[in-house]
Amino acid sequence: MENVNQLVDHLFRHESGKMIAVLTQLFGFPNYDTARDIVQETMLAALQQWSRHAVPDNPVGWLTHTAKNKTLDLLRRQKTLRQLTPELTYQHQTEEAMQSQIDVLFLDDEIQDSQLRMIFACCHAALPVEAQITLILRTLCGLTIPEISQAFLSNNENINKRLYRAKEKIRSQTIALEVPTGNELLERLEAVLKAIYLLFNEGYYSKNSGASIRYDLCDEAMRLASLLTQNSLTNLPKVGALLSLMCFQASRLEARQDNENQIILLQNQDRNKWNTALIQRGQYFLNTASKGNELSSYHLEAAIASYHAQAESFEKTNWQAILSLYGLLEQVAPSAVVSFNRAIATGFAQSPKRGIEALLALKGFDSNHYYHVALGDFYTKMQDFKTAKNHYETAIKNCTSQAERKLIWDKMEAVNG
Repeated sequence: MENVNQLVDHLFRHESGKMIAVLTQLFGFPNYDTARDIVQETMLAALQQWSRHAVPDNPVGWLTHTAKNKTLDLLRRQKTLRQLTPELTYQHQTEEAMQSQIDVLFLDDEIQDSQLRMIFACCHAALPVEAQITLILRTLCGLTIPEISQAFLSNNENINKRLYRAKEKIRSQTIALEVPTGNELLERLEAVLKAIYLLFNEGYYSKNSGASIRYDLCDEAMRLASLLTQNSLTNLPKVGALLSLMCFQASRLEARQDNENQIILLQNQDRNKWNTALIQRGQYFLNTASKGNELSSYHLEAAIASYHAQAESFEKTNWQAILSLYGLLEQVAPSAVVSFNRAIATGFAQSPKRGIEALLALKGFDSNHYYHVALGDFYTKMQDFKTAKNHYETAIKNCTSQAERKLIWDKMEAVNG
């Protein structure tokens, strides 16, 4: 039963967004809830049937077939077709026509096109940018409300309200499922990339209490970015730079945990376990993205990741170059997180004392466990074990991940001697 639950959860992450995108094209974006309900019913049916019987040889095919049947059942029950998008209504006059159109929508190429349309439809100018990103993370990426709250450093109530207001606005306006062009494309692309970036981060640094790495989320973020690079309208340098960043980061995934799923810090990782193919792919996309004059935050973050990926050891990492890149990143895309990372780089590039000074100068990190861990680490290097222990204790109180708590606890035990 546990294996079935894990499989269904995995498929929900990877397939639900695709099916929702296809069905939303059929029913219209204002009727997104109808598409979502069909997909949820399909996943529930999979959980129930696969638990009682064997998992089918082709689970994805089973989900697709079931979703199509549930869609046909709903259309048969409709007394009127007025809720369907106008351009599709005439095609549903007979059951044969309905079956044919649904089959076409579920073709692999059409699924990708539909998902791309859905991603950009979520970024309609009528919605605030944060609402656009929230819609993508919830509807196409399957993140839970608490996971989205963590990504935005917000709370569940605010995220629920944001989703409700966005859906109400969608219902009151006609939002076309289409990939925009020109300036409108560029405007919407920013929100799309931010959503994919947050999705990957949730996988890489999961706030889930039972897992510190969510491979399925990392895979989905990279798949969506790859989808953008394969479309002539969206294959822009910043897209390649984001994909490069994720390739570099993902190359270390297998080395970030031991056999008991405990976190292994960068300085202690076995670099022989790093995925050289992903590092090479990351370098390829970074080189390609660097042609031209554009310099996005993703270019700079990918460059930082490349220095980590190429270093022979932690001690031989070019921290001076990384510190300089964080300085540029603060100018291009200033944020509290960038300032935090620059402060840490300062501690490695210059001295633990300078790192502590840079961290203490930051505001708004009092309840951030990463902040207190960083201070604890630098105070440990300064042999101020009492202060280090205080920061580790504060970090544990503010940490929700069991794996990270264990790591911090081990650090605290070490300074206790």
